[in-house]
Amino acid sequence: MRIVFEKRQEVSHAIRVLVPVLSLVFALVFGAFLLLLSGVDPFAAYAAMAQGALGDVHAVAETLVKAIPLMLTGLGVAIAFRMLFWNIGAEGQLAMGGLAATWVALYASDPLPNWSVVPVAVVLGMLAGAVWAAIPAILRAYLNVNETITTLMMNYIAILLVSHMYHGPWRDPEGYGFPGTARFPEVAWLPRIYDRAHAGLFLAVIAAAILWFVLQRTKWGFELRIAGENPKAARYIGINIPRLIIKAMLVSGALCGLAGVCEVTGVMRRLQQGLTVGYGYTAIIVAWMSQLNPWGVLLVAFLLAALLVGGDQIQMAMGLPAAMGLVLQGALLFPMLGGSLFAEYRLRIVRSGPQEALLPQASLAKESES
Repeated sequence: MRIVFEKRQEVSHAIRVLVPVLSLVFALVFGAFLLLLSGVDPFAAYAAMAQGALGDVHAVAETLVKAIPLMLTGLGVAIAFRMLFWNIGAEGQLAMGGLAATWVALYASDPLPNWSVVPVAVVLGMLAGAVWAAIPAILRAYLNVNETITTLMMNYIAILLVSHMYHGPWRDPEGYGFPGTARFPEVAWLPRIYDRAHAGLFLAVIAAAILWFVLQRTKWGFELRIAGENPKAARYIGINIPRLIIKAMLVSGALCGLAGVCEVTGVMRRLQQGLTVGYGYTAIIVAWMSQLNPWGVLLVAFLLAALLVGGDQIQMAMGLPAAMGLVLQGALLFPMLGGSLFAEYRLRIVRSGPQEALLPQASLAKESES
């Protein structure tokens, strides 16, 4: 007897709703168990997390600040994963987007009309992210180079390049020794909604709406879904897989680059340490937990951002070690990720018998006859 994972032929709406809910309940119970082991009341800890992430206008604003880059990078990663292209390079693409936007703010804002500085920064930042993503896409499409390795290694190149620029050539001479560029001029600031929450939220919602429409209502979206679900069938009906890979990665990199633009023009308003803090890696979790659905990405990104902000809050409110917030975040994420697996697959018990034992031998005999 053995237990195997069997892909569901059809995923019902009830399963799509029930599995995430049960996963969340199990995650909260597991997190409560860890808190009890630490000598902390789980109800008080969860209340402190909720208060820290959603308790007032300032808390919600801070949650949105964390959520916006997760939304944009999550959308970018999701579109690549649709194509079965494992884009692990969202962090580097975000960094390159922030680098390009910084150049516009520092060196191109004077000759440009004031109203055009932010749009130009957005366009060039998205272009930088797209170009950075195109390199591993071309290597995979035409040379069959493993994209997991290339996208991951290119993260380090981008992160070190950004670090070199704000430590060296672009360093603010009046920064009192702190690494970072000069503050951007006001014409290069992304408008803020309230507190520190900025207009990048609207860009994320617009991007999700466009992606949903493209995936559900256009030929390119249909080809992307077919190629992701069955590459052999896609080739059989004449879909150009290499070209599709490059197109998908250009869109993916552009969205991740946009996240970098929003960070430097909307939050920091300069290029400095803190641009690359793991949003691109967390975006992988966001994409999978949302089942690659653009609207789901927005919701999951907000929930994860609330978890990040709330985790910081319980360290201060409950007197827990700094690492406890990260441990609790992992304890909540793992059951939810595991639950997403059961939405697509189910466990089946296979009982071995005489007939099943003969099946491998019979298949081998048929192969030898052919």
